[in-house]
Amino acid sequence: MSDQHSKARQHSPKDGTPRHVAIIMDGNGRWAERRGLPRAEGHRQGVEALRRTVKAAIEIGIPYLTVYSFSSENWSRPRSEIADLMGLFKRYIRRDLAELHRGGVKLRMIGERAGVDADVVALIDEAEQVTRANETLTLVIAFNYGGRAEIARAARRLAEKVAAGALSPGEVTEEQLAAHLDASEVPDPDLLIRTGGEERISNFLLWQVAYAELVFVDAFWPEFGKEQLDAALAIYSGRDRRYGGLTQRSSR
Repeated sequence: MSDQHSKARQHSPKDGTPRHVAIIMDGNGRWAERRGLPRAEGHRQGVEALRRTVKAAIEIGIPYLTVYSFSSENWSRPRSEIADLMGLFKRYIRRDLAELHRGGVKLRMIGERAGVDADVVALIDEAEQVTRANETLTLVIAFNYGGRAEIARAARRLAEKVAAGALSPGEVTEEQLAAHLDASEVPDPDLLIRTGGEERISNFLLWQVAYAELVFVDAFWPEFGKEQLDAALAIYSGRDRRYGGLTQRSSR
């Protein structure tokens, strides 16, 4: 077993609660359309679901929560929807930053910041700076994010070090690449949840979810809260996590 796999196996607390939960927040638009509402209302209700889920994660004692808020592919959506999503993102940071900070939440953003509006980048920088010392929960928000692009950025950073003579080609390992990902200090997810009934990972944390348990939930994201999170955690607790090896359960 590699050092990376040994490290991954240490991520979950002994009580069975995952140390890191990642969520693909899917289904805002479909939730709204089925109710005859504009898609923008689905996104607004999705923000409320995020607030509920952050609160639930703190109550349960999950140390890390990563959410897929805006993918690099989402720029292909209609301009009006993108404008609404950007507005919601900025309002969430402005409105909730003080409360998150008081609750001990550390905000961390991953994704490509180049090309994003300066006022959005400034908000991201402020949120990370203000909450940098908090320890109750690390909330990682994947914004303008794509898993392949993240791996490419890490590979480029390694290539630059090799070209500069700071690293030899033989020193490029799994551990080195992992150390150059967007939030290398954050442990890999133990559990990946996707809402909305779709069963794919959609270019989300491609490197990090190699050994994550996957749980697909039929409920749309605006319907998600502590009850649905508890149900996903119950499924997770019943899984036999082997990391390519054997556990006591499977060896009996």
